[in-house]
Amino acid sequence: MKISFAAAPAANARVIARLVNQDALPADLEPAVVEGARSTRFSGKSGQVFEAFVPREGSVVRLVLLGGGEAGDAARLANLEKAGAALTARLLTSGETSATVDFAGSAASANEVAALLLGTRLRAWRHDGYRTTMKDEQKPSLAEIIAAGAPAGAEEAWQDAFAVAQGVEFTRELVTEPGNVIYPESFVHRCIKRFEGTGLAVSVLDETEMQALGMGALLGVGQGSARPPRLLVIEWNGGGDARKTAFVGKGVTFDTGGISLKPGPGMEDMKWDMGGAGAVAGTMLTLALRKAKANIVAVCGLVENMPDGNAQRPGDVVRTMSGQTVEVINTDAEGRLVLCDALTWVQKNHSPAAVIDLATLTGAIIATLAHEYAGIFTNDDALAEKLTRAGNASGDRLWRLPMGPAYDKMIDSPIADMKNMGAKFAGSITAAQFLQRFIEKGTPWAHLDIAGMVWADKPGATWDKGATGYGVRLLDRFVRDSLES
Repeated sequence: MKISFAAAPAANARVIARLVNQDALPADLEPAVVEGARSTRFSGKSGQVFEAFVPREGSVVRLVLLGGGEAGDAARLANLEKAGAALTARLLTSGETSATVDFAGSAASANEVAALLLGTRLRAWRHDGYRTTMKDEQKPSLAEIIAAGAPAGAEEAWQDAFAVAQGVEFTRELVTEPGNVIYPESFVHRCIKRFEGTGLAVSVLDETEMQALGMGALLGVGQGSARPPRLLVIEWNGGGDARKTAFVGKGVTFDTGGISLKPGPGMEDMKWDMGGAGAVAGTMLTLALRKAKANIVAVCGLVENMPDGNAQRPGDVVRTMSGQTVEVINTDAEGRLVLCDALTWVQKNHSPAAVIDLATLTGAIIATLAHEYAGIFTNDDALAEKLTRAGNASGDRLWRLPMGPAYDKMIDSPIADMKNMGAKFAGSITAAQFLQRFIEKGTPWAHLDIAGMVWADKPGATWDKGATGYGVRLLDRFVRDSLES
């Protein structure tokens, strides 16, 4: 969707939206509009929408009132995103092609305008490329939002928000594509194409190079697939601390469970088991587009987990790049095997100041936190605080869970250094304990289990059903607040 700016609404504008603070209907509204709003209990609460058709200067205008909540609310920017998203949701398939948001008299700041526009853009994203039989009334028609009467600085604020939107949209694209379209090699190619001209440096390790490095855990996951694995490395050098911060993403482009085969119903959802890698790629795009003043290295471990005659078996023992050995108890606990070699690689090659990994790692985290929070596990209280604060500010929320020696013992193996799966309980925690064994002493590290957050079965505030783009805004906010400030 195109976002543009104008000094005032055009004389022929068919759709005009007004931002309304809670319990503060504008004094210049027509009496019929005021009465209609009140009769439908529209009071300007966050996310509320009221629509009316009013005669103005010889034509009929479609007037939309958007509830922005209380002006001084701590969640003001989030509420304005909801307002913008509500406008898009109402008009996206309405037949209207353009809508003007009139900010004159609203007292909205530049950042508040950008927040509302961000909501309109994010809610407009859809992936209809494979749909060929949609009726006209099902197709998106809304193509442009015009911000009229915005304050000074609003266009600059929007350009910053636009970079975030593009990162979120790219993540949604990667997560939404089916497994026969996005697999390790095509994930890499999609990123290379999208990153052209951004200043991001991309390098790739193929199967032979990973074998030479001893990445037996990552390669073991992919050995049952006809699609060869890849390690994708993305670097952004924007200045600041000379030591890079590392983002590491799990990229299982399709997960059947391998020999420990998943149940058939719902397996189609496992195309989004690369949501961690998708979030990392989208974040790097955002950082490059807004020229973030930070140095970041991102690593995506990309594999497909399939059950052919060469597939890894339960009971196999693999040697990781770190030299530690793992007894594979369950081939469906594959994400940690991918991550452990990626974590070792980035530490050996970049000695990062901190490491943050994102992964759709366990179903247990959904049982614990549902679809409200991602879980955070970390060895560093300061890093936990920074990430949690960034999550609250961005809307990509995190909840910290415990780690400790008692949980660590649950993954000891009688024949190898560790098992890839613990006992029946605490599945998310033992998965984090597994990853911690690959973190070098003294390195701040956080593991984000985002399994419940990358995909939605119903629309949310700023997304439709499907891929949410979770993780991009979280990491971007973390960079802004902790690495650039």
